[in-house]
Amino acid sequence: MRKTLLVSALCAAVLTAGAQRFEDYFENSTLRLDYVFAGNHDTQQLYVDELIQMPGWYGKRQRLAELPLRGNGEITVRNRADGTVIYRHSFSSLFQEWLATAESYRAQKSFENVFLVPFPKQPVEITVELRDYHDSVNATMTHTVDPKDILIRKAGEREVTPYVTLQQAQDTSRCIHVAYVAEGYQPDEMGIFLEDCKVAMEALFEHEPFRTLQDRFNMIAVLSPSQESGVSEPGKGIWKNTALGAHFDTFYSARYLTTLHLKRLNDLLAGTPYEHIIVLVNGDRYGGGGIYNSYTLTDAHGPSFRPVVVHEFGHSFGGLGDEYPYGEDDPMYFADTEPWEPNLTTKHDFRGKWENLVAEGKAGLVEGGGYLMHGVWRGFENCRMRTNEEPEFCLVCRQALTRLIDFYTTDEAR
Repeated sequence: MRKTLLVSALCAAVLTAGAQRFEDYFENSTLRLDYVFAGNHDTQQLYVDELIQMPGWYGKRQRLAELPLRGNGEITVRNRADGTVIYRHSFSSLFQEWLATAESYRAQKSFENVFLVPFPKQPVEITVELRDYHDSVNATMTHTVDPKDILIRKAGEREVTPYVTLQQAQDTSRCIHVAYVAEGYQPDEMGIFLEDCKVAMEALFEHEPFRTLQDRFNMIAVLSPSQESGVSEPGKGIWKNTALGAHFDTFYSARYLTTLHLKRLNDLLAGTPYEHIIVLVNGDRYGGGGIYNSYTLTDAHGPSFRPVVVHEFGHSFGGLGDEYPYGEDDPMYFADTEPWEPNLTTKHDFRGKWENLVAEGKAGLVEGGGYLMHGVWRGFENCRMRTNEEPEFCLVCRQALTRLIDFYTTDEAR
């Protein structure tokens, strides 16, 4: 009898989750959550910085309580009245990357982080959770948000950064909203920025599955001006006054080009239709970065711009891992933990990845990936996630990207 009751309760929970409607819990606006992640390799803390309401919601409106990928972190929104999970999303962060560096063993630092969730109609409890490279929770915090809180700042209702619609999705209520953001372009260089956006779009939609599913993407170009042209290069002693303060030499890695100013980035985007972000830098030095569900950032005038912007969007949108090796130092992947990235495996738990393609003889298990020569496997010898010279994503990555696009734009995954 007890077993029957338990099964009935589980079935009821599944039906309730399946019947969950966006309009039952959320307004058509965005709750922007600004946090500070701080600490060192041994101890991490999470703090609420600011809450902001922005007009319009441009994320998923279905499968609200499901995660697209596991990521290195998770944000969960629960209805405070009954504890029902009404929204979940996953992410990675520069803070978590920094925790793998030697500097984190001898210093303490803080990093800005910004997450977008639909604006709730009733009070909610929000939990943020970070996981380490062994998939263990190493930091978590829960706080309450009352949508009637008078200290929730309004943004994006006036003085919105000008933007141009580059491509309108076939169905703007079920699509993936992408914003290109200008970094290091002065006001009289916005024509150059728009041309750079078009090149980036052409490069992206030359690749499957983006080519076939192009009508599911809504893309805008945000004309965010900088006082100076170019970008900062600390290794050369060059510091520029730019919209986002982006710079090379992140974590003392010469080619790692990022911005630490996520609040400034999202301030520039307030009032525009966006969820995923591609920052284009007005420069020709090779470099870039892509952080899952945060942003892509890359130079726009170097000879490798086209393959790099696609590769980095594979990180920031697709959650794909790097498939190239460096050596065996400073590993981020371990035999006792399956990578969350859908194109890498340690064979710890291969289920749900590309075992279907292996069974069909369409892909294999090729050792080397995730910066390691041994202990991590990929599906093909070459791929856009391995080398700039390879013209396409491999079949494993194409399958993973298709599944993700379906997740955001349909009710059921393939």
